[in-house]
Amino acid sequence: MDILCQTRQALARFCTEQRLDQGKAIVVRQLSADDAIGSRASNQFPVKRGKERVLEAVFDEGRGQAFTDQPQHWSGTFAEMLLLDLSNVGNRAVFVAGMNAVLRAHGKAVGTVHCKNEDPEGCGPVIAERLQRDYGSVHIGLIGLQPAIMAALVQRFGADCVHVTDLNPDNIGKERAGVLVWDGAADLARLVEWCDVGLATGSSIVNGTIDDIVERFQATCKPLVFFGNTISGAAALLGLRRMCPFGR
Repeated sequence: MDILCQTRQALARFCTEQRLDQGKAIVVRQLSADDAIGSRASNQFPVKRGKERVLEAVFDEGRGQAFTDQPQHWSGTFAEMLLLDLSNVGNRAVFVAGMNAVLRAHGKAVGTVHCKNEDPEGCGPVIAERLQRDYGSVHIGLIGLQPAIMAALVQRFGADCVHVTDLNPDNIGKERAGVLVWDGAADLARLVEWCDVGLATGSSIVNGTIDDIVERFQATCKPLVFFGNTISGAAALLGLRRMCPFGR
């Protein structure tokens, strides 16, 4: 069973246990780049360049977000959200943002809202330090180019100990922080074979690549850590390892 399907089932069970009113409304809207990560955040981030968008959902007092390249506005009940066709990328983003908001409102998930301004750059060194603390001086495979995290990994582990894959054709084949960016579709197996520890973007649960990533790391018995706020709800429900130092 795929990760998103497992997540939906776990969410439904959680809400039954919590006796959540499935007729309650959820509203999902697209944020501007400044609203999403702050007006002072660096233009190096894809959101600032319009390559990605952030959806924000509100449920009761909870807010939850999801990164996607296919944003859409949506409103409906929790019950209707559970029935969304998740084969559609836009619907996956709506579902994930809504789920994060629901779980935040009920105290199950934390860090469901993206950090802002200086924090997106500041999280890289924190993540790199935690990875070294937990795993030692290892080879890190970064799945999904986040510039601040990439730079911090190279600074801490060295360029020879970091490889990165990305799906954006503007990045593939280019050097970033002294490391050649591999093709996220064609080179994932190569990355998993090479690295000791994987660090994957949580937006993989929206773009449809998470199952392949998880299966490959499970098959090799190598640790996999997700980063970011998009996967906050799924990580809480399924026990996935996640780092998001400044998530709100």
